[in-house]
Amino acid sequence: MNNLNDRVEIGKTGMQAFRMGFGAGVVGNTMMYPKIDDNTSEKLIQTVLNQGIEMIDTAYLYGMGKSEELIGETIHKQGGRERLILSTKASPDPQFDQNGLKVDNSPSALRQAVDDSLKRLQTDYIDIFYLHFPYSTTPLTESADTLAQLKKEGKIKAIGASNLSFQQLQEFNKEGHLDVLQAEYSLLVRHVEQDIIPYCLENNISLIPFFPLASGLLAGAYKKDDVFTDTSRLNNPLFQKEAFLANLKRVEQLKEFAKKKGVQPAQIALAWLLTRPAVDLIIPGATKPEQITGNLQALAIQLAEAELNELNAIFNQDKKHVYRE
Repeated sequence: MNNLNDRVEIGKTGMQAFRMGFGAGVVGNTMMYPKIDDNTSEKLIQTVLNQGIEMIDTAYLYGMGKSEELIGETIHKQGGRERLILSTKASPDPQFDQNGLKVDNSPSALRQAVDDSLKRLQTDYIDIFYLHFPYSTTPLTESADTLAQLKKEGKIKAIGASNLSFQQLQEFNKEGHLDVLQAEYSLLVRHVEQDIIPYCLENNISLIPFFPLASGLLAGAYKKDDVFTDTSRLNNPLFQKEAFLANLKRVEQLKEFAKKKGVQPAQIALAWLLTRPAVDLIIPGATKPEQITGNLQALAIQLAEAELNELNAIFNQDKKHVYRE
C-alpha cells in the first residue's frame, strides 16, 4: 500500500489522492490494444484497487464505452467506490475529418454523455468529467458552462478538459470553471512549459500529463530498426526517422542515469514529472499488472537539483529546473 505522505490535493477541486493514479487507456480498448482482452483488463483494475491507487482515468473513446463498463463492473464487484476518484471524458458523436477528431460538445450531447457514463461506471457521480476534444461547432465557453451546471447538480464534482491549445484553454476557462487540464507532457515533450503551466499555476488548475512515457519511448524498450505500424506512432513526430534516432540517443543517456540510481528509466521519467510545477499527480497506464507496481516505485525516487539539471541537459533543455511549490 502507498504511504499517506504521497497524498496531494488536486488543484482547487478539494479532492485528495495518492500522487500516482492509473490511466485506463488500454482497458476495454481492443481497437487500439487487440491483445488486451476483458480478463486482462479486469486484472489491471483489480491490481489498481489492491495497490490502493485512488484515481482511475478513462474515457468514452476507450472502446466506445467498454472501458467505463469494465471499470464499473470491477469496482461494483470489489467495492470501495467512495474512496476512489473516477474521471472520464466525453467524445459525443466522434467523427474523423482532415483536421482530426470532431465531436458534438453541445449542451444536450454533454448532458447525455454524463448520464451514459454514470450508467456504465455504475455510479451516481463522476469525480472529474472532461471535455475530451475541443473541435466542435459549440463554442468552448458554452461547453464549460454546461459542465458547470452539471457540477451544480452534483452529477460531476470537478470540470476537466483535454487536448486544448493555450488559446482554447483561455477560452474554455473564461469564467474560471476549469479545475483540471490534461495535456501531453514528458521529458521529450515540453511545450506546455511555455504558456500552459504558467497559466495553470496562476489559475490554480491542476495539470495531469498524458503520454508521460512518450508512447513508450522513455521506457527504453525500442531499438533503431524497430518498425511501427500503429497509427498512434506512425503520426507521432517523436517516431519520425531522424527524430526517432535522436530520441533513442537521449533515452540511452536516460538509461545510464537510471542505472546509476538503481532504478528503471520509466521510473525516472515518472519521478521527474512529479517535480514539475502544476503537476499534482500522474496517471501512467499499463498493459500488465507488474507494470502498475513498477510505476508505483517512482514515488520513492528523489531527484536532487543537480540531477534535474542533468536530465534537462540530456533532453536539450538549457533552462534551470523549476521545483514544484
